[in-house]
Amino acid sequence: MKFRSVKELAKLTKPGRYAVGHGAYLQISQWGTRAWVMRYRRDGKAHHVGLGSCEYITLAEARDKAHQMRRGLILDGIDPLEAKRAIKSEQARAAAHSRTFRECALEYIAAHEDGWRGDRSRRQWIDSLTKHVFPKIGGMAIADVEIAAVLSVLDPIAKKIPETAARIRNRIALILDWAASRDLRPHENPAKRPNLLPKRRRQKIHYAALPYAQIPTFMAQLRQRREISARTLEFLILTAARPGEVLGARWSEIKNGVWTVPGERMKSGKEHRVPLSARTIELLAGLPREADSDFVFIARRAGSRMNAMTMGALVARMDYKVTVHGFRSTFRDWAAETTSYPNHVVEMALAHAIGNGVEAAYRRGDLFEKRRALTEDWARYCGYRFVP
Repeated sequence: MKFRSVKELAKLTKPGRYAVGHGAYLQISQWGTRAWVMRYRRDGKAHHVGLGSCEYITLAEARDKAHQMRRGLILDGIDPLEAKRAIKSEQARAAAHSRTFRECALEYIAAHEDGWRGDRSRRQWIDSLTKHVFPKIGGMAIADVEIAAVLSVLDPIAKKIPETAARIRNRIALILDWAASRDLRPHENPAKRPNLLPKRRRQKIHYAALPYAQIPTFMAQLRQRREISARTLEFLILTAARPGEVLGARWSEIKNGVWTVPGERMKSGKEHRVPLSARTIELLAGLPREADSDFVFIARRAGSRMNAMTMGALVARMDYKVTVHGFRSTFRDWAAETTSYPNHVVEMALAHAIGNGVEAAYRRGDLFEKRRALTEDWARYCGYRFVP
């Protein structure tokens, strides 16, 4: 029996399907919701395709839609369900292709930041994109980013800040590749084209360093100062560590005369054990500690670590024209010119990567005991005569 009037259909409450003509049915769910569906057979199998909710589609509209679908099936062989799925797929593709470069960039960062070392890389990505890229192409559809868009970002900064331009070009390329792998844009990557940036010579950075002959005098002056920054710098010099490694030091990393720096703060990305000299252990014992903070070198603001600029400011106040990082070079020169320690022991103390593949294969340990002796000799040279 076919129900053809709205009044008749309004009286129905029992869950089920009720024919209304042209293959259309009123479908009432067990929860009482009402919708229109079309039922048809193809290849000997019954199929159902939704026509819409009764709240928005009238009986006449449902019959008309069913009629058009049945006509297309009979005359042109168009499967109503496949046609509906194709429309949805095309709509999904259109929506995906309309996603902006900014949206894709932020998704790329969120997907990869767990594999980066610490939070610094994420901040650098966000800062560089926000300053140089988003104002130019952030609102552009990711599918529409072509060579002209990439050059609009790179050209204004290529000569002024070439290092930044190179990094931004690489970041744009990574984001575009990520989007292409998800079918959000063509696979051709305009950021990878050759000659986008002018060729430049890489200049090796040499940090201004204190001659090692002056270290005993410098350390004597440093010991006279009472600032926490003075103890921080003293610790850095005695351990020959990098500023970032020292400033992030936590008490939980120091046990039994050994400071274990986690890989996330190391340039190599690998954990590094540092033997502490007797003077360094004594220095640590005299430092103030905060109950709610694990940082070794604390700042004035409770719960925070010392700022990266603090030690440099201290060196400037002491009237020395050297950099904090340069004290690693001071240690390196002293070890090479005044001691008989092998080069690989000194390089390991500085946590340098092993450049020689053969040497790296045979030397897999960290030469800890040899580095401990080197550390004590360095402390003794720095003026701590009481060191045994």
